[in-house]
Amino acid sequence: MTPANPHELPPPRHFQLRCALAYAAPIGVNGIILPYFPVWLDSLRFSDVEIGVILALPMIVRIIAAPVVGAIADRLQERANVLYWSGGLSLLTAIALFVATGFWPVLIIYSLQAAVFAAYVPVVDSMAVSGVRRWGFQYGALRVWGSVGFVVMSLLMGQLIGLWGGGILPLVAAIAFAFTLVAAYVAPRLGRKRQRPETAAQGRRLAWGAWGRLDLHLLMIGASIAQAGHAMFYAFGAIHWQEQGFSGTEIGILWSTAVIAEIMVFFASGIIARRLTPWTMMRLGCAVGVLRWMLFPMPLGFAGYLALQSMHAFTFTFLHIGVQHKLVEMVQEEQESSMQGIYFFYNGAFLALATLLSGVLYKYYGAASFPAMAIAAVAGLATIALAARLQPQRSAAGGKTVEPS
Repeated sequence: MTPANPHELPPPRHFQLRCALAYAAPIGVNGIILPYFPVWLDSLRFSDVEIGVILALPMIVRIIAAPVVGAIADRLQERANVLYWSGGLSLLTAIALFVATGFWPVLIIYSLQAAVFAAYVPVVDSMAVSGVRRWGFQYGALRVWGSVGFVVMSLLMGQLIGLWGGGILPLVAAIAFAFTLVAAYVAPRLGRKRQRPETAAQGRRLAWGAWGRLDLHLLMIGASIAQAGHAMFYAFGAIHWQEQGFSGTEIGILWSTAVIAEIMVFFASGIIARRLTPWTMMRLGCAVGVLRWMLFPMPLGFAGYLALQSMHAFTFTFLHIGVQHKLVEMVQEEQESSMQGIYFFYNGAFLALATLLSGVLYKYYGAASFPAMAIAAVAGLATIALAARLQPQRSAAGGKTVEPS
């Protein structure tokens, strides 16, 4: 891969492979923690309320910590150094869980883990997007290995719990966090992009840069609102399928179908990006989200739900890739980690709010409340449309001309 700009240095050796490992390790950790941490908590005989608090508080900590650490990463000579601190401190918290059995120790340790690990994936995202910006790599071809890591570790953890029970989780999580240190070591070193000399006024405008762009913030907020439509599915999808009479194996297949669809789109993202603009991808993601959540409570049968789960390729992947491509266009590289952290914040905040709302709605209306998530997709679409109207048609912050929306 040669640089698009002849004055740009060539990419680090094996850039794609090193980014793939940097994605697979932390998102593989999520494949262990997200599905199975509640199982471990249940093995400690915590009440439902205690489990809910332990899962909810770190979510708040995480979305606050990510943009703060992202801003710090942008000020470092080498942002990959943040990954050492994030992975190393997270490993220590995972080891601490070996001896934590009470409610307060687990809550404090898990909250600390959420804080120190929050920025790992956003910083890797910023490195991948720099590769897209500097040398023309395809974002989806890099990010896909995170999804692969999630599936592999989730399946492996399921087998281990089947053999040894939920108590095995701290050990497996510690091993997985150790791999994030390995990934930090192999992650590509990009340094800070060299800038042409500029006037003091230009420097001040650049320093403010993406932070002051209303169109960019509306874009990230719109995508996050649309993504928040997944909240009720994450919380109650499996329960709904159980009520429909599906077996545990069938439910596992349905979950896997969504991730497989996600992986396929990431692999094909280069072809898709040549045919669809980022705005079109995001609009399609929102539109399909309306259809997905309107149909979800209907008795579709196993084959019908397989088709519905395949829509995850649009409702998550199209939206995510669209946002990342727009970040390439609209954000200076010196603010890339900061903006990835802000996007992470918006995603987490709206997902948390939607999850709280989902619990209330499902309590009173059951499966009939799933179409309420279609409202999130509509609201996200409207916000993205507003961002497109506000976007300047010339000289985007990333130095590229912005295509008409």
